[in-house]
Amino acid sequence: MRRLGALRPGTVRAAWWAWRAAGSARRELRVGPVEGLKLPPAPPIGPRAERGVAFALRRRRATCLESALVRQAMLAGRGIHREVVIGVAKPAGAFHAHAWLEDDAVDGRFTELVRRPHG
Repeated sequence: MRRLGALRPGTVRAAWWAWRAAGSARRELRVGPVEGLKLPPAPPIGPRAERGVAFALRRRRATCLESALVRQAMLAGRGIHREVVIGVAKPAGAFHAHAWLEDDAVDGRFTELVRRPHG
């Protein structure tokens, strides 16, 4: 439990929100396109409480798309707007897709297919 930052209330609140938001994203992605996805609004999450979000996403085993969508909503709650980028690996082997937030460090083997703006 040390991973949650000594159980600081803000970190726990952020983890709980991320757990629920990732579950919501998973359910909505099963039945509809990413364009219509709505996540619960993020509570105020400071930079130190982001570790609670990361912890919850790892424990839930969120996919890269679910994680990117949750992180997008978390940052938007702080007034930081980033697009979710979805790409595929360049043809050289098996098909592989990945999702990330713009400005994240990403392996150069991915070719961007689509972006999802916040909102």
